[in-house]
Amino acid sequence: MKECPCGTGKNYSDCCEPIIKGTKKAPTAESLMRSRYTAFAVGALDHVEKSHHSSTRSELDMDSVKSWANNSEWLGLEIRETDKGTEKDTTGKVEFKCKFIFNGAEQTHHELSTFEKENGEWFFVDGVMRNNTVRRSEPKIGRNDPCSCGSGKKAKKCCHQ
Repeated sequence: MKECPCGTGKNYSDCCEPIIKGTKKAPTAESLMRSRYTAFAVGALDHVEKSHHSSTRSELDMDSVKSWANNSEWLGLEIRETDKGTEKDTTGKVEFKCKFIFNGAEQTHHELSTFEKENGEWFFVDGVMRNNTVRRSEPKIGRNDPCSCGSGKKAKKCCHQ
């Protein structure tokens, strides 16, 4: 793989790969967000779990996350806005949109994610869905399916309440 899936235009080996492999820490909340998206795109889902903040990691259902991620085709990431999250900050927010195909339907995930530094390292804390217009070519997600937001929770216990 040459170009990194996160959309920076850099080579994967110079962009998200070192963060995913743990040989480099994400310097900013945005760079961690990009590496998490890339982890979904390349199937490096251990990074998704490891980069989840300790305060919310127990809420992560990795079996559902893996099922959702491995059955999706990842089409691209767009960073909409960042608030703080620089190398000097201890908290930050990243608003993003990503496109993917799941169950034959193209979908857009629009989220405002919160990040915190713990022992000098950035971690994903949680995310809030933004308004999306969803056009489905397939039936909507069932109550017991993984939530489309990527939280790893069942839809009935997450965004589809």
